[in-house]
This record gives sequence, structure tokens and C-alpha cells, in this order.
Amino acid sequence: MASQEDDARNRTIAVNRRARHEYSILETVEAGLVLRGTEVKSLRDGQVNFKDSYAMVRNDEIWLMGCHVSPYSHGTDANHDPERDRKLLLK
Repeated sequence: MASQEDDARNRTIAVNRRARHEYSILETVEAGLVLRGTEVKSLRDGQVNFKDSYAMVRNDEIWLMGCHVSPYSHGTDANHDPERDRKLLLK
């Protein structure tokens, strides 16, 4: 039986509902993201927007472009760049 801590770690943070509505999804792939600093807390708070985001291959790696992760509300001057490109982690 999985513990509550494992369930919290493996939960889905965000889903692009608009893409599911506007397009026929033939295949889905689950991916992780390389995150920095306060991005983790912002994502846990649900502060992510996939509108106009897309994935792109660059140097044999997959990158998420155009995804907005809002700055953490309790962060300092060292908050992350909300519009930076993020590497996708795929098996």
C-alpha cells in the first residue's frame, strides 16, 4: 500500500485542458520538468499556465517553451524567471 507521502510526490500538478478540448489527442506521454528554486513551490500552488506553450527538440533534448510559472508569492529577489525554457525529462 502506497503511503500518503508517495501519493503527494507522484500527483499530477497541471494538465493542459485547452489542448484536450481543441485537439484530438492520439497519444499521451508523462514527463517531468527540471525546476529551479521557487518554481517547485509555485507549481505546488498551481501557479502554472500552459497557454501558448509547446515542446521543441534542441540538441537531442526536449524543451518546454512558452510555459508561464508565476513567481512564488513569498519569494525574495531571487525568484525564478517565469518565462524561462524548461527541460522535459522523458524515459
